[in-house]
Amino acid sequence: MKLPVYNIKGEETGKTVELNDAIFAIPEPNEHVVYLAVKQYLANQRQGTHKAKERSEVSGSTKKLGRQKGGGGARHGDINSPLFRGGGRVFGPRPRNYSFKLNKKTKALARRSALTYKAQNGQIMVVEDFDFAAPKTKEMVNITKNLKIEGVKFLLVLPGVNMNVILSARNLPNARVISACDINTYSVLDNRMIVVTAGSVDVLNNLK
Repeated sequence: MKLPVYNIKGEETGKTVELNDAIFAIPEPNEHVVYLAVKQYLANQRQGTHKAKERSEVSGSTKKLGRQKGGGGARHGDINSPLFRGGGRVFGPRPRNYSFKLNKKTKALARRSALTYKAQNGQIMVVEDFDFAAPKTKEMVNITKNLKIEGVKFLLVLPGVNMNVILSARNLPNARVISACDINTYSVLDNRMIVVTAGSVDVLNNLK
């Protein structure tokens, strides 16, 4: 698959890049593994620090309030009983780890499937490598206007860490910046457009 290369002014440079069909045009994208990869990513973001006090943890007297039988209602013990307001919670949430494992090949297939969907929908754009002398949000805004993606949620894929570009895009609510080696299924699907710099193409073409 060949795509034209644009400069940061939004003009075609006359150059083209070749995207690896084994990454961007697989014959049968697998929706189920895409679902599993997204589910794992979101699960791994959960802190799992939720906690509710149960009966033994609520502060209060342990004196039995009434007799066991004959009261006309449900039996209960002390004031910490879940039957009373302010008592402990029954089977409340406890701290836990929500992360789960996915095989490397499954995650790789999900990433290839997501990139294939984007390529099929024409949502991948290649631009020349660029840099800023200093972090300037205004320059990044101008680039989005030139590329006609202003107001569109997009993922900018760089060949490596470039702090000037990262800091320039940080204040844009619709911009996300990622290194090519760190690209994942969720980041691809969570953005409408994928803007790939020319230097990132070789890294993406050789993803395993």
